[in-house]
Amino acid sequence: MLTVSGAVRVLVDPRTERDGDVVLDDGSTDATVLDASGCVVTAGLVNAHHHLLQTAFRTLPGTRGVPMADWLPTMAGAYARVGHDPELYGLAASVGAAEGLLSGVTTVADHHLNWPVDGSAADTVALASATADAVRALGGRLVFVRGSARDDPDRAAASADAIVGALLAPGAVGGTDPDGRLQVAVGPAGVHSDGEATFRALGEVAARHGLRRRTQANEQVDTAIALERHGRRPIDLLEEWGWLAPDVTLAHLCDVTDDEIARLATAGVSATHAPGCDVPMGWGIAPVARLLDAGVPVGLGTSGGGSNDAGHLLADARLAMQVSALVGPQLPARRLLGAATEGSAIGLGRPELGHLGVGTAGDLCVWDVSGVADAGVDDPVAGLLWASPGRRPRHVVVGGRVVVRDGQLVGVDERELAARLRERLARTPAV
Repeated sequence: MLTVSGAVRVLVDPRTERDGDVVLDDGSTDATVLDASGCVVTAGLVNAHHHLLQTAFRTLPGTRGVPMADWLPTMAGAYARVGHDPELYGLAASVGAAEGLLSGVTTVADHHLNWPVDGSAADTVALASATADAVRALGGRLVFVRGSARDDPDRAAASADAIVGALLAPGAVGGTDPDGRLQVAVGPAGVHSDGEATFRALGEVAARHGLRRRTQANEQVDTAIALERHGRRPIDLLEEWGWLAPDVTLAHLCDVTDDEIARLATAGVSATHAPGCDVPMGWGIAPVARLLDAGVPVGLGTSGGGSNDAGHLLADARLAMQVSALVGPQLPARRLLGAATEGSAIGLGRPELGHLGVGTAGDLCVWDVSGVADAGVDDPVAGLLWASPGRRPRHVVVGGRVVVRDGQLVGVDERELAARLRERLARTPAV
């Protein structure tokens, strides 16, 4: 039995105001007591859109507030200088996942787009395995999205097939391991990068293995490129290519019309808002209120370190709340907390994640609201976003296992992780 001590505020349903209680049971006869006095308890946060490799490439010159046409080659040059190998991928994933856990993210979706140009399917399996092993070692949950960015369609599909076979255990359903710790999905970078052949090839892989599909769409730059190359908007192309369906989640969606939102809702598509990327890059702001009001489930993601130098989902939920009034009505804090938990889980096809209660995965965060940053706050749940956005949770539990206790990773030295990544980046890769 997992119990908490002290006077505790538990957020069960972000759609309600100021009520909630829950009994937590991880199925164990051993009791773990966590001091939660003066705290708010929420479900574990779900980062529905990240690029973990970019954790190793933050604040690079020439990557802020620039057109995507300039940003992409700058990032590609950085990857090429450092090299593609399992060590780098594992270290970047370790640091990114650790940063996430230390900010309350219990599940992270890694839309992995960077692969060695001449790498074999076996090479891509080694890179994917290094990423998965790194996140698992820390106790977090990973959704590994075999992405594509101008990859050969047949090679991308062969790689995705191989990754599914290598990473998922027997008995996996819907691309998710029986223990729920690892999920595999597929997703091209977007119509600005990949053509119809790639979308159809990865769609066939998804159908073969029962995987979720994810892609990026309708940032302002994405729309401009689609119109220039195809004479059509991204949503039109995705519909034609078979990528408007209930198993599809679209990240960004900054530049969408009311008609397109209605089509997404009718198709059963879900969305992921990534303001920590789109706002500083000047790529737009998703109309979250309009999407939600139309019936489109909306999750939240940080995107990668190449455009958002932090993987702190709660801080991005605060940003989403603050900028929402620029494109519609002001969204309340609890609705953005809902996006960062249950909304993200819906887009991953994971109903057991993102909320608390009987039959859920047992992922939770204990947030200390007893300090000066929260003094004078009337609603401590709303205060999680309005006050002290860079806060660390006091404790984090994943599947009944404590992975962060008293603000520190359990059994892992975060400074050692950081030092190992810095050392690897300083080395020239072997030829």
